[in-house]
Amino acid sequence: MDDIDRDILAHLLSNARASFQDIGAIVGLSAPAVKRRVDKMLAAGHITGFTAQVNPAALGWRTEAYVEVYYRDNITPAELRRSLLPIPQVVGVWTIAGEADALVHVMATDMAEIESTVERIRENARVGRTRSNIVMSRLLERART
Repeated sequence: MDDIDRDILAHLLSNARASFQDIGAIVGLSAPAVKRRVDKMLAAGHITGFTAQVNPAALGWRTEAYVEVYYRDNITPAELRRSLLPIPQVVGVWTIAGEADALVHVMATDMAEIESTVERIRENARVGRTRSNIVMSRLLERART
């Protein structure tokens, strides 16, 4: 990736619906040249997809938590992912350094749904304990550049 690719990515992050022509005008390339570069970045895995950012409340998700999960023994990232993938309220999972083994982002309609989701996470016999942190307000979210 060169500086022009990074500029194209920055513009896509700020507006994924921008046309290749619009991006080309900003970075100094023709629309076909921008398309070729985007296609190459897709093929290389630098761009993993295009998506809409939606206000969680529009989906009925008005409550969210970050749940630290502590396992009784070692678990591979693949096993961890497989165990949490079927839970639709789990919107993000990360392995982390520190005491906890994983950090799980949960979004739900209310506290009762957060509670039942945490209970589902705990159903895995390998989970020793969890610790939940409830989000009070979202203050800042940045595009990942």
